[in-house]
Amino acid sequence: MSIEDAPRIQLLAGPTPVEEMSRLRAVLGGRGVPRLLVKRDDAISFGFGGNKVRKLEFALAEAMARGADTIVTLGGVQSNHARATAAAAAKMGLKCVLIINGSPPERPTANALLDRLLGAEIEYISSRDERAEASERVMTRLARSGRTPFLIPLGASTAVGALGFVNAVGELVVQGIRPDVIVHACSSGGTQAGLVAGAALHGLNARIIGVSADDPAPDVVATVRRIVRDLDGLESFDGEVEVDDTRVGDGYGIPTDASREAQQLLARTEALFVDHTYTAKAAGALISYVREKRFASDQTVLFWHTGGQVGIFA
Repeated sequence: MSIEDAPRIQLLAGPTPVEEMSRLRAVLGGRGVPRLLVKRDDAISFGFGGNKVRKLEFALAEAMARGADTIVTLGGVQSNHARATAAAAAKMGLKCVLIINGSPPERPTANALLDRLLGAEIEYISSRDERAEASERVMTRLARSGRTPFLIPLGASTAVGALGFVNAVGELVVQGIRPDVIVHACSSGGTQAGLVAGAALHGLNARIIGVSADDPAPDVVATVRRIVRDLDGLESFDGEVEVDDTRVGDGYGIPTDASREAQQLLARTEALFVDHTYTAKAAGALISYVREKRFASDQTVLFWHTGGQVGIFA
């Protein structure tokens, strides 16, 4: 899969800003602390933003190129990916069916509320284990009813979806930013695969640390490697893939002491909002790395804010 050949729809209005986190740096030690930057994908204007919008520019374009009139995808009750997919489908005039593991909320809030406002059809299943069977069932039902459905896997974590972050790394380089380290939240692997591939293809020599929201590091690393190797020019990729799975705590979406501190600290120093499922745990990891002096004081460390702020209102 090549970024030059892949179809793309435009959902982003332009590059997302890169900002200094000077007040956070001061709180963490000032001059002895590396330069801290944040890439603001939370500021993407479309559909409440987030990293999934970048992936959907390519994943939804592939669906439309194949003649799809209905988009099917999966996620949890408060899935950022499900909300972004429903928004993109609505924007492009497509029907959207969401397969959601969890119980229907009595009073939908946050992403669950937005899914309904966007007109998505929602089918609930009891657990993640039912996703494969439910996907097959929904796709068959839609096809039999005369629709042309297209399944976007969990998180749009495919080679096509990863192109969104190959492109994002190019965007960062054009902005004149070449960090030594990038820290971001990861789960289904597509964002990290795009960052790793983008760094390789754009000549960015950066250490890329994915902070897992749920899965063990070996599983995420294997997924990232598989996706990267599906991209043109990287079929024999054997570079470093670094995943930190020590920040999950008691489980997916469950706050930790570190995520609580990070959420308050980023809000009170930089007016940045992070959620306990993804970005607060990644920010907590970044704060710990700085305190543990894992980075040199002359390095530039970039926190890639992947969004998720809607989840604060769940």
